[in-house]
Amino acid sequence: MNTAGSPQGAKASLGGRDAHAVPSHEGMAAPRVKIQRRPVHGVLLLDKPLGLSSNQALQKAKWLLRAEKAGHTGTLDPLATGVLPICFGAATKFSQLHLDADKTYETTVRLGVQTETADAEGAVIRTRPVTCTLGQVVEVLDQFMGPIRQVPPMHSALKKDGKALYTYAREGESVEREPREVVIHELELLDVQLQGDAPSLRLRVRCSKGTYIRTLGEDIGEALGCGGHLVALRRIGTGPFEVSQCVTLDALERMLEAERRHQIQPIDTLLTGHDTVTLDSENAGRFLSGLRRRGAWPEGERIAVYGPSTSAVQAAVLLGSAHVKAGELIPGRLLSPLEIQQILESES
Repeated sequence: MNTAGSPQGAKASLGGRDAHAVPSHEGMAAPRVKIQRRPVHGVLLLDKPLGLSSNQALQKAKWLLRAEKAGHTGTLDPLATGVLPICFGAATKFSQLHLDADKTYETTVRLGVQTETADAEGAVIRTRPVTCTLGQVVEVLDQFMGPIRQVPPMHSALKKDGKALYTYAREGESVEREPREVVIHELELLDVQLQGDAPSLRLRVRCSKGTYIRTLGEDIGEALGCGGHLVALRRIGTGPFEVSQCVTLDALERMLEAERRHQIQPIDTLLTGHDTVTLDSENAGRFLSGLRRRGAWPEGERIAVYGPSTSAVQAAVLLGSAHVKAGELIPGRLLSPLEIQQILESES
């Protein structure tokens, strides 16, 4: 299961159809029903269900909210569940921040059985007896703490020569992959079963971006001398977002439209941890046009910039991101005046 938040996944999610096919009782597609799209700006914290790809989950959420534009902040495989932040409208400009965020997972590794994909979707390619002890499990897990090197799996969206690795894999090819350094910040043994018909480890992993939990599980199995593959994976956190904050697609579908809109969090939810700068009306306008502003601001790489609002709902409106160097506020990703106007209108 691909656990890494990949830029390819976020880019592939943008766009979509303006119509929804409703299946008839005979299994044939009924005429498409046109829906009126509308500008939506903000973040939906979705608890992705089992069996849907990240893009399928995104498209369903986008249809339920009638949103014009959406993207997610890192893919989860169909067999994985959990936190999938979906960015709508202007929020897509800041999705990269959470592609780079640390992730937390809970996973179950079935020991003694190796599959060609390192998860339950792949065909079994080798079985071995499980003879390790609990003490050996603890020692092996310690070996995977901190910076480690991983060879990306062939069944992944990572590209080589402009072609996704899983495409080569489906064609029966194996291509050379360079090992990549990732960091395992925490690796906790939640449960262990070394006897019986299905010996397994249940783990909680907090890791850097780009970590493949499938590969981690397979490598742990190899280090234990018995091999292994993932049978369950749930992302319980990404950056500041936790699964307890998320809404399911089923719950979203049962809501009235107004209730669905209330599930959308402000764009600056993505800018948690940024320092803030608030500009007056004149400087805000110039900043939005891409001009640097001078001021007595401390140096900083991560700045959320606000301007005055004409809305009675909030005191300030997000203009975009920036960094400060030598007293200059240097624009980064900016909202457009139209996007700001649409946000203010939706709030009022």
